[in-house]
Amino acid sequence: MNGWSDDTERRRLVEPQLPPELSPRRAAAAHGGVPPQPTRQAGPGQVPIPGQATGPGGAPGGPYGPPTPGGPGSGPGRRRWSTRKKIGYSVLGLVVVLLVVSVSTYFWADSKVRREVDLSQVEGHDQMPAGKGTNYLIVGSDSREGLTSADEKKLHTGAAQGQRTDSMMILHTGSGGTTMMSLPRDSYVTIPAFTGQQTHKRYAASTHKLNRAYSDGGPQLLVRTVEYNTGIHIDHYAEIGFSGFVNLVNALGGVNMCLDHAVHDKASGADFKAGCQKLNGAQSLAFVRQRHQEADQDLGRMRNQQKFLSTLAHSAASPSTVLNPFKLYPVIGSGLDTLIVDKKMSLLDLVHMFWAMKGISGGSGHSITVPIANANYMTSNDGDAVKWDMTKAKTLFGELQNDQQVTVTK
Repeated sequence: MNGWSDDTERRRLVEPQLPPELSPRRAAAAHGGVPPQPTRQAGPGQVPIPGQATGPGGAPGGPYGPPTPGGPGSGPGRRRWSTRKKIGYSVLGLVVVLLVVSVSTYFWADSKVRREVDLSQVEGHDQMPAGKGTNYLIVGSDSREGLTSADEKKLHTGAAQGQRTDSMMILHTGSGGTTMMSLPRDSYVTIPAFTGQQTHKRYAASTHKLNRAYSDGGPQLLVRTVEYNTGIHIDHYAEIGFSGFVNLVNALGGVNMCLDHAVHDKASGADFKAGCQKLNGAQSLAFVRQRHQEADQDLGRMRNQQKFLSTLAHSAASPSTVLNPFKLYPVIGSGLDTLIVDKKMSLLDLVHMFWAMKGISGGSGHSITVPIANANYMTSNDGDAVKWDMTKAKTLFGELQNDQQVTVTK
């Protein structure tokens, strides 16, 4: 054969012969004039795919071929996985930030607490049986610490020397419920024997108004006197003065109070119309100190103080305060800067105290005054005083000490 014939014969023998119906020309006609792509030889472990390059370099998922459908690193599975990871990292980051902020806030607030009253130094305190539940002695003093002469004039506090107690309350919390019991500052009680803090002299027991105890021996003698006359074990002590009270209310942006009648008292500076209104710090102090227009004087003032304190606690514990750092931090700072507590009072104890006070305004507790036998009892040494109804009072004191449901309300 000649060269041409030999070459033609060689191609015929090597290349596969297509049937006439699958010849390139006829196949192109069957596909609209577009010749079909040949199927290349598949590599080991691969399935030939007509019209697609296969083999080590062009196989599906290979370096030059298209990604394998549903395979790693492609498709909706990867997008879902990436989204879940992003959300997870975001949530984790948020939790970490909240944890750091919470811990930092706790230590910052704890460092501002003024733990100045040592209840272990109160005579007879450790020997007194501990009651059930928790009892807080809450005191509002007429301390003018932090006030200038201009402040004293503006707030109608006067410039009296020393310190006295404007209000005293026992806040009891426990399974028997929450009760806030006011102790009139003019209560005629026994002040037990004590040793003077300044003179170091021993003074015999005497009978005087309750607020005399604070004047003579400070918080320790006041706690001793309250425990001696009520039989109630005091677990914690909290005291706030005029300046701290005003600053706390102002940090809250004021407190909303609803008054049944108009209030006008030149001595305290109170001048309010009847109805609901927002009181700022100075107005709030005037309101809780006024008593001259009240029919029962000091007893009426105590009712106003109870109502105001529970409303104040409700405002301090509201979501609008707790969830707003621009409001929460000033409130915490203002409250803790001037709040004096006992050495064992923790931040959790303080939160528990405020939460219990908040509950009273919400209806989950009640406010009472120690039962009174005579609100104008004439004494031989202290003028008019308040005499307790000891029959009812002893029952009430026993219920609080034993964390029982209170049955004596008047």
